Amino acid sequence: MADGDPWVVVQHVAFEGPGSIATAVHDAGAGLAVVRVDRGEEVPKPGDVDAMAGLVVMGGPMSVHDALEWLEPERALLRAAVGAGIPVLGVCLGAQQLALALGGEVNAGPAPELGVGEVHLTDAAIRDPVFGHAPTPLPCVHWHGDTFLLPDGAVRLARNDAYENQAFRVGDRAYGLQFHVEVTASLAAHWGPHMPTGMFVRASDVAHVARAGDRIVRRFVALAGPA
Repeated sequence: MADGDPWVVVQHVAFEGPGSIATAVHDAGAGLAVVRVDRGEEVPKPGDVDAMAGLVVMGGPMSVHDALEWLEPERALLRAAVGAGIPVLGVCLGAQQLALALGGEVNAGPAPELGVGEVHLTDAAIRDPVFGHAPTPLPCVHWHGDTFLLPDGAVRLARNDAYENQAFRVGDRAYGLQFHVEVTASLAAHWGPHMPTGMFVRASDVAHVARAGDRIVRRFVALAGPA
């Protein structure tokens, strides 16, 4: 990583963009490159991480076990980024991809977890540079049916009664979040037509999640240091 290197976001579907992550990166004075695999754009190669300030892998309705040609290259990219020590964030599907890439397991959960909810931070999260100042319970948006077992050496940061593993950290700068805190009013509007039956997110819920979520996102982006 060198001064001026951009953050890279891998986006899987049109309606699951980076939300407040993009704002935090721009406010930090860094560039942002969004790779749209849903438009046929190729996942960056593992060697490309040397020219990245950080890597973010977003969510999507697909499974890590689907027969999609970009899933394994994405896991290879995640492994390389963690190995290079740059900030890495996996959100929802991205968290499952990160767990699997680092030797964890991804399986179907007991039941889909949908809508606005909360997670409880662990003692390790209270000491964490990204989650340490966040409230617990932490408000968030859930939209998943799969779950993961933590890779060896990972630190659990959040859980709830439905899913034991909701967030984890590997090393100092790689994070997986099963839930969404990057929500903005614009992002929620894009989610709307694609939400499963019975799931909805009110404007007041968006504002509630965003207040804590924005601070988490900004502390994560700050791990890259000055732009």
